[in-house]
Amino acid sequence: MADKLTPEELSKDKFFGQLSDISAEMVEEHGKDFAMGALIMAAQWLARGQDGPQQQMEH
Repeated sequence: MADKLTPEELSKDKFFGQLSDISAEMVEEHGKDFAMGALIMAAQWLARGQDGPQQQMEH
């Protein structure tokens, strides 16, 4: 008999499902290389503590 998932595990599963959906959409519209690159860039932003790409400040 399988154990019930905790609220945290359920939440993480929801996010994995969302990532799967958006990844499939990106592959369908722009190809596998784009999808992988976009996900890698997002991981790099997270590692750097950024919300997204750094914006160049114009003077």
